[in-house]
Parts: sequence; C-alpha cells; structure tokens
Amino acid sequence: MGMTPNARRILLGLLVLLGLYVGLWATLFPLSFYESFPGPFSSWVAADGPYNEHLVRDVGTFNLGLAAASAAASRYRDRGPGLAVAIAWIVYSVPHLGYHLHHLAGLGAVDAVAQVIALSSTILLALPLLLPVRDSAPADRSAVAGGVGAR
Repeated sequence: MGMTPNARRILLGLLVLLGLYVGLWATLFPLSFYESFPGPFSSWVAADGPYNEHLVRDVGTFNLGLAAASAAASRYRDRGPGLAVAIAWIVYSVPHLGYHLHHLAGLGAVDAVAQVIALSSTILLALPLLLPVRDSAPADRSAVAGGVGAR
C-alpha cells in the first residue's frame, strides 16, 4: 500500500492552501483574524479569550512556515520531505485540536462542529503522507510491462 506522487502532491497542495489562509490573515491582519476567523459569520478566536496581537501573529507565521515547507515538499518525488512535513502538521494539529475540544463552550453548536471538522482537516490531510510513495498506479505498471506506453 502506498500513495502515488500525484495524490501526495494534491494533499501537500491542500495543506499549503490551509496554511496560507490562516497564515496570511493572522500575520497581516491580526485583529481582523481575532475578530472574524474563520469567516464573516463566526468568531472562533475571540470566543476563547482576550486579543493578543503577538500570539495571533505567531500563529500566522507558524502556519506560513508549514505552508512553505509543504510547498517545498511537493516539489520532491521521494517520501522524505513529505514525511517530515506530515509529522510537523500532525505535531501541530493534534494538540491544537485537543485544546479546542476542551474549550467549545463559548461556541454555538454549528460553530463547535465546524471548528472540530476544520481543525481535524490538517490531521486527515497529513496522515496519508505517512504512507510510502508508489512509483505509479497499478494500471500504469501493467501497461508498461505489456510494452504499451514504454518510454
């Protein structure tokens, strides 16, 4: 069992997008992030305590770092860079999710469920990156073995 390079690249690309979304917003507009994250209809961060620009910017730059590492890992075909990035996302995301699971009281039911889903997404995207990388899909190998498409 393994993951194709294209599937791996897609997962890393999704992690890049999530890291950029959180990272750019929190870094460039920390008060807006605090008051409005994850979007115009909710405020998950403000529900958890007073505003601290330093901590919000730290969350932003940390997410930008993970996004940059994910983007760099997506350029490599071998497993190593993606594995390292996956571990970093998991080490960040599991305690982050754990904290928020114990602090849902300030949120309405819809926001609580949405927050758990959103915070679980980085874990669910990173876990498959722990799998080995396959060279090609099984159908591709049989075509090459039969002489079709050999280069």
